[in-house]
Amino acid sequence: MFARTLGRWGIDRGTDVVVYDALNGATAARAWWLLRWMGHERVSLLDGGFEHWLRGGHPVSAEASARPATTFYAHPGSAATLSTSEVAEALRSDGSLLLVDARDAVRFRGDAEPIDPIAGHVPGARNVPLAASLRADGRWRAADELRRLWEPLLGTPPGRPWAVMCGSGVTACHLAVSAGLAGFQAPSLYVGSWSEWIRDSRRPVAVGAAG
Repeated sequence: MFARTLGRWGIDRGTDVVVYDALNGATAARAWWLLRWMGHERVSLLDGGFEHWLRGGHPVSAEASARPATTFYAHPGSAATLSTSEVAEALRSDGSLLLVDARDAVRFRGDAEPIDPIAGHVPGARNVPLAASLRADGRWRAADELRRLWEPLLGTPPGRPWAVMCGSGVTACHLAVSAGLAGFQAPSLYVGSWSEWIRDSRRPVAVGAAG
């Protein structure tokens, strides 16, 4: 269905796609990740989103644009994902998987949980809130700043398997963009994320700042 929709929008393998949203790129990053998961490499994220576009005085239109329909040849699975069982097994076995949670620190610590019925985080996970990758004006931090953000987690040892998560697998994609801009390898996405982890009461839950 997604491939048919992309084709209906006039997107094929040769189309350059720019995604954006009205806020901080959280949902646009999910669109970026989905296109890459479908095998489409020619996709970019608009720095600063629609708000920055408006502040820059760039033109806008209220008319819906249309492109000739085409065929989008999908290659699903082009970006790595992890299921809940795979995450649980990786954490239970040798602990080599680094799991990074994009939720804000209040939710990660379990101080408050406005969405899910259980507060806290996956034991062993680390917290890099989405906002840490952005400047005050909503644009991305420079590559060297992002590298300093990620180096303590991803630089030692280099090449350690890692995955990103959040509440429902959406804002986690923002971390994938951030790490890529910093020059690190792409993570797997734990698609089910926190909302799925807590469906089974037998899965452990941690609270507090330490991951």
